[in-house]
Amino acid sequence: MSDRHISQHFETVAIHAGNTADPLTGAVVPPIYQVSTYKQDGVGGLRGGYEYSRSANPTRTALEENLAALEGGRRGLAFASGLAAEDCLLRTLLSPGDHVVIPNDAYGGTFRLFAKVVSRWGVEWSVADTSDPAAVRAAITPKTKVVWVETPSNPLLGITDIAALSHVAREAGAKLVVDNTFASPYLQQPLALGADVVVHSLTKYMGGHSDVVGGALVVADQELGEELAYHQNAMGAVAGPMDAWLVLRGIKTLAVRMDRHSENATKVAEMLTRHARVTRVLYPGLPEHPGHETAAKQMKSFGGMVSFQVEGGEEAAVEVCNRAKVFTLGESLGGVESLIEHPGRMTHASVAGSLLEVPADLVRLSVGIENIDDLLEDLKQALG
Repeated sequence: MSDRHISQHFETVAIHAGNTADPLTGAVVPPIYQVSTYKQDGVGGLRGGYEYSRSANPTRTALEENLAALEGGRRGLAFASGLAAEDCLLRTLLSPGDHVVIPNDAYGGTFRLFAKVVSRWGVEWSVADTSDPAAVRAAITPKTKVVWVETPSNPLLGITDIAALSHVAREAGAKLVVDNTFASPYLQQPLALGADVVVHSLTKYMGGHSDVVGGALVVADQELGEELAYHQNAMGAVAGPMDAWLVLRGIKTLAVRMDRHSENATKVAEMLTRHARVTRVLYPGLPEHPGHETAAKQMKSFGGMVSFQVEGGEEAAVEVCNRAKVFTLGESLGGVESLIEHPGRMTHASVAGSLLEVPADLVRLSVGIENIDDLLEDLKQALG
């Protein structure tokens, strides 16, 4: 029976898709094939399709099959990092002279890739509020080949209606790319809503334990999947076998972790709305969030990321980060431990002075799965 038909239930697919028992020993966990090359059965006689681990590796294959199943895609591809995945995608889809619409809130590394790397290749880009389909439509030009979306976005937790934007992109003949890192496929499946490509930083919720760096692409179209696989091999920024194995391990507990992340984040956001020193809370689970209804429609729950602004400006926000004890001061997100950071000076320093510049008084939280009382008390003492 194909992994694709093991079950329709996410939790079962997450544990079993791609994770077939080892035919030699019966091991229930796929082995780490820490190997660079493979003995061939005669010249050109590849055994199981393997010849060299840049082109394919059994541990990476297991992860890629799992990713495709979780996102409901035709092909999954695993990379050395999320930015490596994005780079491969852009160089596959774009040529010099093409145009991309990017969101007005996005991960700083993604913006840097467009502004400092892809633009030198002759690709143009413009910024639009992707929560407003009319704004995206107005930003599209005859040369637009890609509409890029993060939802929820990083770090302002904006929400984009994926289904609505898929119609806008399709009308323009452009591909809709959705970075699904903040939600994970457990909470949101963009391909089912009309997206063409899903991007992940596997470093975050998919790995889930702050011990691996990786990235992924999942596509709905088999032909596009083959094109991406060609470029993945040609460019070479593939996930190593140990990294692939660690992500596979993390994915097995993704559902239960995301439930706890979302539960804790909701309580954190509610507490922050009541705190005298907090001027604004950004969390799509709050009814007052402008994207709340859209998020409720396209997400299973609202995720583990919370951002908030504090009175006293930038220095006050930095001091809150420095005073936290249970929340670890650090970049990245999505691990079981809670993290706190100042986006303006850390993850989003690269957007300073651009249309994506973030508020100086902003603090971003990756709410972990610790005891909620400990998390709430830590934030209260950090806020003073």
